[in-house]
Amino acid sequence: MSELEVELEKLSSALEERGAQLRDIIKEEKQRKEAELERQLSEGKFALLSCKELLDFANQTLTITNEEEFLTAAKQIKERVTMAPAFRLTTRPMVSENMSQFTVDFSGERAGLQRLNFLPVPRAPEINVSGCLVHDNSITVAWQPISDAEADGPIERYELEYRKTNHNSSPRATGDWEKICDITDTQVTISGLKFDSLFVVVRVRARNKAAAGDFSEPVALETKAFNFGFDAATAHAELKIQGDTVTWEPKGVKGHDARLRGKENKNSRSATPSPSKTAGGRAGRERFAGESYTVLGDQEITGGCHYWELRPRADWKSLSVGVAYRGGLGRFDQLGKSSSSWCLYASQWLQTSLAAKHNNRAKALDWPLPQRIGVYCDYDNGELMFVDVDQLRLLHVFKSRFSQPLIPAFTVWCGGISVATGLQVPSFMGNFMSTNRGLPTDQ
Repeated sequence: MSELEVELEKLSSALEERGAQLRDIIKEEKQRKEAELERQLSEGKFALLSCKELLDFANQTLTITNEEEFLTAAKQIKERVTMAPAFRLTTRPMVSENMSQFTVDFSGERAGLQRLNFLPVPRAPEINVSGCLVHDNSITVAWQPISDAEADGPIERYELEYRKTNHNSSPRATGDWEKICDITDTQVTISGLKFDSLFVVVRVRARNKAAAGDFSEPVALETKAFNFGFDAATAHAELKIQGDTVTWEPKGVKGHDARLRGKENKNSRSATPSPSKTAGGRAGRERFAGESYTVLGDQEITGGCHYWELRPRADWKSLSVGVAYRGGLGRFDQLGKSSSSWCLYASQWLQTSLAAKHNNRAKALDWPLPQRIGVYCDYDNGELMFVDVDQLRLLHVFKSRFSQPLIPAFTVWCGGISVATGLQVPSFMGNFMSTNRGLPTDQ
């Protein structure tokens, strides 16, 4: 009410100001017209006097009997008539009666004021939970439209807010909201998300010309994704962990070339340190050492389907990505050299090679080195798949009965890798699981 009173006072002030301006215009116009009439009256009086003098002179001329003098006087009369003010003066007044009317038209303004309506804030929309879809690290949120009749006016746009949480029972928990504004449809898709929480809470509100309404009841949408980081306690001393990247930073060069030139193609005994140098397991979380150049993830897989991706960074020479039993790898073990680890090995050192490794057996893969490797693990069905994501090509499938919790494992020699986690199982994996079951697999 107070805001309305202020607006009415502003309108009244504007009307008073405009009225004063119009009064000044009327006064100025009246003065201009009166001055013009005064000028015309003065010129008319002067013309009348001039005409009277000319008539007197003409009457005197009529009494002249000398023909020559009469003709001279007549010529003067002709010239004076031609040059007389009355001859040039118009008798039509410059200011007529119909030119003195001044009309102000406020009909448009009056109609505009009469169209003013009370525009209430629109009610909160209702999110259609059945129409919401979580897939491929995107969330599509749909809600029931609000009709113009319900909103007492057209809805111009919607606004959506979302945030991550690990608590389904408290979607109203405090936290920063991410915003998406200027939505004209009754649904929106949020793409490129990293699902590093169990749920994403969404809410939406409508906005008309007046203001935004209340938010809808928040809805928590479950985000099933595998999110993990690197276990720095397991990282080889020459591997640098920084966020989602692993970089090989050698502290010496002795033996590096010999490893790739010779030991990679020898049997497991020559590539595996002696028992006295090999740790019995990873229970103590000792760092990998020797020529393993390995680091493990910090989350175990005990069931379900999981997916993550790896990208080689610039100047890489050799890398492996896969899974392993945490307790099955010794300090000096390399991925794929034992029955407790499965990996995809890629190298562009000396020659380009791509192979699937497990239990010290390598299967060469006839495919260019991928720039984006997807790893899919179905623990319950014992499947481990490697995919060239850019080309949507299934590279290899391992089939095994996993008897212990699995953990992501990575090997980097020269260069680095970046790992993307918090990813859902992409929809394209369904095609590989349904059409490529007949591909050769390794136990």
